Amino acid sequence: MEQRMKANLSHKDQAVSFLQLVASGKVEEAYQKYIGPGFCHHNPYFRGDADSLMLAMKESAVQNPNKTLEVKHAIEEGEMVTVHSHVRQNPEDLGGAVVHIFRFQDNQIVELWDIGQPIPENSPNENGMF
Repeated sequence: MEQRMKANLSHKDQAVSFLQLVASGKVEEAYQKYIGPGFCHHNPYFRGDADSLMLAMKESAVQNPNKTLEVKHAIEEGEMVTVHSHVRQNPEDLGGAVVHIFRFQDNQIVELWDIGQPIPENSPNENGMF
């Protein structure tokens, strides 16, 4: 049943759901639902395997239990999805603009890139980060 429900979701919806689950501290559930075999990622601060990133995500959830992720844009093109979000570690945090790029294969996430930029307190750009 879980596989059938997931099949009804677009890759974009799956990517957003994965990020929302991770941000809310439900890292294992996110991995069980969406991560495929042979998953790899490109975050330069951790080994490139699924377990290393999952451990880092779990540690972040413990350290930042009030983390929020607000999706601003999500774009799907074939097997690729890009999600642009405002991530805050806590309500007082200005947060950062984060872009996650997902590659899907057989309806599962098999590759992930993430790029982040902190939101400055003062910026000369009147358009803001989002």
